[in-house]
Amino acid sequence: MVGNIMETKIADTEVISIKNLHKTFGTKEVLKGVNFRVNRGENLVLLGKSGSGKSVIIKCIVGLVEIDDGEINVLGTEIAGLKSRALNAVRLKIGFLFQSGALYDSMSVKDNLTFALKRIKKNQTQAVLNEKVLEVLKAVGLSEDKDKMPSELSGGMRKRIALARTFILKPEIMLYDEPTTGLDAITSREISELMVKIQKDYQTTSIIITHDMACAKLTGDTIAILKDGQIYVQGTYAELENNADEWIKSFFI
Repeated sequence: MVGNIMETKIADTEVISIKNLHKTFGTKEVLKGVNFRVNRGENLVLLGKSGSGKSVIIKCIVGLVEIDDGEINVLGTEIAGLKSRALNAVRLKIGFLFQSGALYDSMSVKDNLTFALKRIKKNQTQAVLNEKVLEVLKAVGLSEDKDKMPSELSGGMRKRIALARTFILKPEIMLYDEPTTGLDAITSREISELMVKIQKDYQTTSIIITHDMACAKLTGDTIAILKDGQIYVQGTYAELENNADEWIKSFFI
């Protein structure tokens, strides 16, 4: 393990704090004491080899996976052991962008966007719903596409709509699971730039899981790399790119 773990110099309120996180599946110990924190308004990129436990961490954060040991504090609330009602209250403050986008193919773009709004924020007028749909579509550059079906959208457009659906509820935290997977280089950059725009316009705090180093460089205020079930090193992109450790350098080749 690298002796001096570099820490981000962002001095702000702690939004996510993970301490000594452990998780085992069967006989495989995936997380072996993970520690890191994310400050308000910060984008933290989580890197690691396939199967290192990156997606497990964000699933633990939203309570989709029950931890074996450790602490996960989100917006001042300890996640472990929460009853379903209290856990759902925290989840409403977290946007989760799935790798596949997970749009409902039988629904139009507009219906995809209003699906959660109608169930979570009830008794809203159609005018209010329309206003919120137009706001997020404008934010992702697809104002004219509200009546299209997912099958009519390109891969990049589907990703933008999935992103719009994620933050239409104005979450304080965004969790991105491989947001640029399957996209060409130009579209990947556009999605990465959009993520930065959302961070700035909506003051979101984010954890971004990616294998796309161009995305990591553009979006990450801080980079953390998982190895052997722990955070091996943490720092800025430039700090890690210039690190002498051969294993760390392998990510930047």
